[in-house]
Amino acid sequence: MTLAPLLNASSAIILHAAAAMSAFILGAVQLAAPKGTLPHRALGWIWVTVMAIVAISSFWIHQNHAFGSFPFGPVHLLSVFTLIMLPLGVWHARRREVNSHKRIMTLTFIGALVIAGLLTLVPGRIMHAVVFGS
Repeated sequence: MTLAPLLNASSAIILHAAAAMSAFILGAVQLAAPKGTLPHRALGWIWVTVMAIVAISSFWIHQNHAFGSFPFGPVHLLSVFTLIMLPLGVWHARRREVNSHKRIMTLTFIGALVIAGLLTLVPGRIMHAVVFGS
């Protein structure tokens, strides 16, 4: 394992990766910790902000796109989905619709962090080089 491929990447990729790793840790804490408490709400706002950074920063990453000269690939649809679901999840929490809030935030965590994170381990991607070497 070496951070060299990540540290040699563009600033957009470094920001995206750092925000994604932070969001993963915060999200795991949020899922495990007691709900409805002041710390849950405070960490929740931080998580939503960091997730927005993850999603927005992805639009400056154009490697591995699948549509010729079009700069965006299918993974960018996940970023759009995330930017829609985050305010929707907050809206449900503010309305005290706990089940809807929980479902949206859990699915956003799983889809935008766990599944997308696993996809970064595909050979040829920077995180594959970080975790498994060149």
